[in-house]
Amino acid sequence: MTDVTAEDYVGPSLPRARVLLKDAYGGVHRVDVEVAATPDTRTRGLMWRKELAAGKGMLFVFPHDEVQSFWMQNTLIPLDMLFINSAGRIVGIIENAEPRTLSPRSVGVPGRYVLEVPGGWCQKVGITRGGSVELQGVEHLQVVP
Repeated sequence: MTDVTAEDYVGPSLPRARVLLKDAYGGVHRVDVEVAATPDTRTRGLMWRKELAAGKGMLFVFPHDEVQSFWMQNTLIPLDMLFINSAGRIVGIIENAEPRTLSPRSVGVPGRYVLEVPGGWCQKVGITRGGSVELQGVEHLQVVP
């Protein structure tokens, strides 16, 4: 069995999509994302990446709304994690999640999506809990439980 968490693992190319987020002032911010919609790609996430450019991220897609929990054991960079429900609302944000830890990170509220962006981005651009999100390019993706 292949270990998708191994540093030398080379996985499949991920689908691409776009996430539009409204800030607290009504402005819209675009994030171009890789989409993790299978168990292996969700497990791998952004492990071993040494950088994540501004305007880039990863969108984790789950089959339905449920409380999600993430850890950062093999993640090398701090990330903001935005938990988003199927209605397109940000139900919680974890800012600057500490890399290389096993601490579970959850907002305790059901969500269907988790968007990971560079640490500090939400505060910098004014993205807050309760904000609206538009997903482009995920409508036809097959989500594997």
